[in-house]
Amino acid sequence: MFRSTKKIKLINHYRLLICLCFPFGLCAQQQIPLDEKRYVDSLEHVLLSDRADTLKAEAHFMLVDYWKFKDTLKSKTHLTAGKKLTTRSLYQQAVIPFYEGQYNFNSNPGKASAAFKKAISKLTPFRDKRAYEKLAAAWYNYALMNKDAKGYDFIMKITLEKAIPYAERAHNKVMVGHYYTQLATILMNNAQFSKSLIYNQKAVAILEKTAPKSSTLLFAYLNGVSICCYTEQGEKARYLLHKAKKLLAPYPDSVNNTLYYYNETLYYTTVNALEKALVSADLGILMAGKYHQEQMVQQLLFRKYDIYSRQKDFRNARNILLDIVKDQTLMRNPIDKAMIYGELAKTSAALKDYHSAYSWLEVQKKLNDSINNGESRIKINELETRYRTAENRRRILALQSQNRQAALNSKNERLYSSILAIGCLLLFVILGFAILNARSKRKLAKQKEINYRQQLEELERKQQLKITKAMLDGEERERERIARDLHDGLGGMLAGVKINLSSWAGDQSQVWEDKSFRKTVDQLDSAVSELRRIARNMVPETLLKFGMETALKDLCEFYMREGLEISYEFFDIRKDIPLNIQLNIYRIIQELVSNSIRHADATRILVQCSQNESFIFITFEDDGAGFDPASFKNSKGMGLENLKNRIAYLKGQLEIISAPGEGTTVNIELNTVTDG
Repeated sequence: MFRSTKKIKLINHYRLLICLCFPFGLCAQQQIPLDEKRYVDSLEHVLLSDRADTLKAEAHFMLVDYWKFKDTLKSKTHLTAGKKLTTRSLYQQAVIPFYEGQYNFNSNPGKASAAFKKAISKLTPFRDKRAYEKLAAAWYNYALMNKDAKGYDFIMKITLEKAIPYAERAHNKVMVGHYYTQLATILMNNAQFSKSLIYNQKAVAILEKTAPKSSTLLFAYLNGVSICCYTEQGEKARYLLHKAKKLLAPYPDSVNNTLYYYNETLYYTTVNALEKALVSADLGILMAGKYHQEQMVQQLLFRKYDIYSRQKDFRNARNILLDIVKDQTLMRNPIDKAMIYGELAKTSAALKDYHSAYSWLEVQKKLNDSINNGESRIKINELETRYRTAENRRRILALQSQNRQAALNSKNERLYSSILAIGCLLLFVILGFAILNARSKRKLAKQKEINYRQQLEELERKQQLKITKAMLDGEERERERIARDLHDGLGGMLAGVKINLSSWAGDQSQVWEDKSFRKTVDQLDSAVSELRRIARNMVPETLLKFGMETALKDLCEFYMREGLEISYEFFDIRKDIPLNIQLNIYRIIQELVSNSIRHADATRILVQCSQNESFIFITFEDDGAGFDPASFKNSKGMGLENLKNRIAYLKGQLEIISAPGEGTTVNIELNTVTDG
């Protein structure tokens, strides 16, 4: 069914009003924070500190987002700097295309679309909260870049099927609230105001609980103002506008104030306070010009045009429209362009400038004809498709008729030959059954042999796992026994020797003056401390008392010293992991840190550990001497052999990225559900 001309005109009229109601339309998944100065200062502080390269790269990328609307040169500088610092992190290398898309978001939609699509491909293999958040944003921004080609239906589909599900998998309620706001905007842009208001209210309810001081909540409030103004709900609009003003009050220099002034202008226009509306529009234009927001400047000028029209000040109204036409920012869409020319015609007619009014109407008519011709082409294509379908159907019927006639002519011939064929067929069937029976027996015997081998291999694998488990359990028991003997036995003896020496020396003051004696006592102190350190490393009491996450933090802090910085990050580590598995994971990370300190001379180490359902993901990075990973495969060292055994026991996978002089990155995936 084709839309009627009246319905098309009504929808086009709505498009113009919505253009006046909401200047930015759909927003990318990155808003500028309300407290901009504090946000930028914190990121700049990271860049000036001695933090790990991965953290500095993340700070650079966040500044790409911040500057993309305000200063593209700075945005490009931070993008280049961030790329240079991501050579050791597989995840950050996958994130690079996302920020390339953010950089090109305004200036080159084609490049941005390709970059977001590439980011989706690279991020999909990762299964953690950070990757899910980036996938949600990448999918949504990709849809935005293709709005003109694929329409609002495409954005709606991507938002519902990709962006929101990924945000929910990341457990990021702020992102979910943001996408509800965007759904409300899509519905508003298509004149479905009741549904739009429902989604916006959902967004506000979520964000007021989870992010009560965020720019995301601010946009939800202002989006609600636009919807309420468009549906003539002035009191609701005033309530939401007041909430938005309260949020922005501590930040008078925030770039978000321009959007507030726009909605304040819209509200005053709705309640017919036109002079106040003009003041708000002028304030918004001044601030938008300060922050180089050309689109917002033109939208606010359009608001002033509407106000002057309501005041019957048609001369000022027409002058504003002429400036808008000259600027071209709001003239990119053919339908909007035609409507603006129509407004010029109406305004010129009100000024009794009928010659100009006629000229503008002619221009509008040509644009409308072009738009209607496009729709006519769609209708012609549809009719052509119907015609081809009917023609093909007639040909099929003709062929079917010919086939029936040919079948009738050959029926008698087949009847005579069928008797002979049946006899031959019976002979072939008997022979075939004999052959199939022989083959079936051979296949069955072969399958039994394969099953037997598989059972042997499975038994061997289980036996190997039992041996590995027994070996690891025996090793831990031996560690515990040795640690107990060292601490309680030898440690107690050394402490007793020290007490006896000190007691004996206390009665003979001249002995304390002997340097050799004092040196011996100091060495005895050092021996006791070293003994306790060895015992502590052999049995991690913190793991037994407080769990793996606390034990790993304690381990990292234990190894830190002057000249060695260890950064550690742990995400979603559950408390119910079996103790023997926690102990194996602890030993794996302990071995990695110990090797980096002893053999790589590292000065910075990053340890990341996260859990997704039954899988544990470990990322270990250092800036040490590095090595050839090929030598690791053939290594027979006790520590490396233990590392391999523990990873194999947990049905894990190991990836090592390193080269001499370039540091080391180790990625490990472990399964907390074992056969043992």
